[in-house]
Amino acid sequence: MTQTQTKLVRIVTAGSVDDGKSTLIGRILHDSQALMSDQVDALSNARFSRAEDGDLDLSFVTDGLESEREQGITIDVAYRYFATPETSFIVIDAPGHEQYTRNMVTGASNADVAIVLVDASRLHQGALKVQTRRHATIAHLLGLKVVYAVNKMDLIHWSQKVFQEVEESLKRLSRSLGITNPAIVPINARSGDNVVTVSPAAPWYQGASLLEVLQNQGEGTDLSDLPFRFPVQRVVRVDGHKLEAQRGYAGRIASGQVSVGDEVLVGPHRHPTKISRIETFDQSLTQAEAGQSVTLYTEDEVDAARGDILTGTKSNYANRIISDLCWLDDQPWDPRRRYLLQQGTAAITSRIESVLHIRDMRDLSEVRGDQALKLNDIALVQLQTQTPILADHFEDNPKTGAFILIDPETNQTAAAGMIRGVV
Repeated sequence: MTQTQTKLVRIVTAGSVDDGKSTLIGRILHDSQALMSDQVDALSNARFSRAEDGDLDLSFVTDGLESEREQGITIDVAYRYFATPETSFIVIDAPGHEQYTRNMVTGASNADVAIVLVDASRLHQGALKVQTRRHATIAHLLGLKVVYAVNKMDLIHWSQKVFQEVEESLKRLSRSLGITNPAIVPINARSGDNVVTVSPAAPWYQGASLLEVLQNQGEGTDLSDLPFRFPVQRVVRVDGHKLEAQRGYAGRIASGQVSVGDEVLVGPHRHPTKISRIETFDQSLTQAEAGQSVTLYTEDEVDAARGDILTGTKSNYANRIISDLCWLDDQPWDPRRRYLLQQGTAAITSRIESVLHIRDMRDLSEVRGDQALKLNDIALVQLQTQTPILADHFEDNPKTGAFILIDPETNQTAAAGMIRGVV
């Protein structure tokens, strides 16, 4: 390609089972000429193909596991890359089956945009499936931009009436979640209508193709523009046998920028110090930014260890936080159980003090939280931690405003959380 891509958009697919997520990604990659000839040949000879004679089963582009191809469902999260002259894309194919919602949360946590697919042929008067509502809710809670793709329009003969029913349901769903002006595109992923280019199959549709809509989405948050956050992974001591040897703090900058001479605060005690040196494995730097792995040295000997966070001069710590939780464990929440709250490199003992409300996925209403959290529930909770944690709101800093809860007895990830406030 002769042009340099200046924009990167990370996309995750979401929706219910058999809505066509994997086929859509395969179609985008195929029609944008992002597949090699040997990949196309492999699709032609693939086992368990459900395509008609002469057609390719494009879902196999991302469904690489034999169990996925045999069962016709997506289980694992798959990543694919392609580019147009204007934009580079990372496409994340996430499962739609309710059993694998936790995999979808993992994929969505790395995305900027969510494509929520809807199978128009399987809806009665536009009534949406529960899993479609759940995925749209998760995408919105994670701060993603939402684009709806109404798939399999060929099976309803490109009926404008049916599309309008589905469109109205999606608009109601969006209003209830607080999503403004969502793009809604009628498509046929199997044949490619309205996917990369606008098709004459629906003359009543005057909008852009799905790929054109995605190209117009802005990039995600530039982490370098956010406040400085540096979770300490390891304390190092170069030439430790020498008297003048100084401790350094190694890790990866989660957000923001730091320069030699900057004042920083260390850990929940907010001990102030200044950065004296910034080192990488092969050079010294005067400045570093989000995504770089560096070792930071301070002017003072400060008490910092793995799990502490170096921040800028503005940071807030708290023992009690309000957060959205998506419950991911097969075992329901036990109010007597303590969990490890993993934030960055820190693992802090915590407990859920109360469940404020749980979302009913049938109508997205908020119901009382005096019941146990179970697999795939989405709830607003109040958490208490044994020691203070950095209380960045998720919408302000998604890197440090997110966490997971780990069951210390089983080491299973119990929940994924997003900080919404402090008590």
